[in-house]
Amino acid sequence: MTVTRKRSTTLAAVYGKEKDRYMELIRLFPLRPIRSDDELDTAVAVVHSLIDQDRMNKAELDYLDVLDRLVEKYEDATIPLAPVSDADMLRSFLDSHRVTQAEVAKGAGIAESTVSEVLSGKRKLTRKQIGKLARYFRVEPGVFAFPE
Repeated sequence: MTVTRKRSTTLAAVYGKEKDRYMELIRLFPLRPIRSDDELDTAVAVVHSLIDQDRMNKAELDYLDVLDRLVEKYEDATIPLAPVSDADMLRSFLDSHRVTQAEVAKGAGIAESTVSEVLSGKRKLTRKQIGKLARYFRVEPGVFAFPE
């Protein structure tokens, strides 16, 4: 008969000296479902305070990962998304990545005139173009799949 011994893992074993920081974050904003807009505002403020740091340790990264999921779950349940046009989505990516139409066209392998026509609303993105843009911006193709 073989007896398997279950190994217990303590907070100190996982985080070492960083366990105090993890517990500090838990006391600041406990990781539990977000149930109100006020809690959401506080959670978002905590998220921003963490991502604004130059560096995060493992405890902070783990806490941020879970808190971000809680924020996303609450927002998905309470904030309806309006349809976004191809032009608006592409423009948003251009702005957030601080790239030009020409840089995107070259990097994604799409004609610059096509990018221009999409941005002006004269043309919609094809599935192939969505795939190329998703690879270029390193996002899932589904971010471009909002119905208009």
